[in-house]
Amino acid sequence: MLLLLASLTLDARQPDLGWLAGHWCTEPKNGTVICDSWAPMDKGVMHGKNISRTGGTVRTNETMTITVDELGMVFHAEPANQAPGDFRMATFDPAARSVTFEERSHDYPQRVRYRREGEKLLAEISMLDGSKAVRWTFHRTLE
Repeated sequence: MLLLLASLTLDARQPDLGWLAGHWCTEPKNGTVICDSWAPMDKGVMHGKNISRTGGTVRTNETMTITVDELGMVFHAEPANQAPGDFRMATFDPAARSVTFEERSHDYPQRVRYRREGEKLLAEISMLDGSKAVRWTFHRTLE
């Protein structure tokens, strides 16, 4: 019985982010393409990578994970040449296929948001009040 309750509690803290899995790239802008790749959730961990390329040369590289702990989901980002950051899930809307992670103490960004619209993945980083927003529209691609 306790095992069943523990399993139900874990499931409540681990929303289905299957819609995020895949390889996503922006349209080229000034010769630069940005791609996010997310592996399906496996044993409570979802691995992601963000790479920005200009003319085939990697400009930026970031590793990301989404994990589950006793309080819910955590988005962990490790941008190249920057301090890593942890953002706790603030909202999840399964109908809208949207998830938002926040961390008030982080300098920038304080909010990371993903939303799926058909074969597009919309991503946004901003301050908690929505200021300094930067948005990307990714399209599903083959790797």
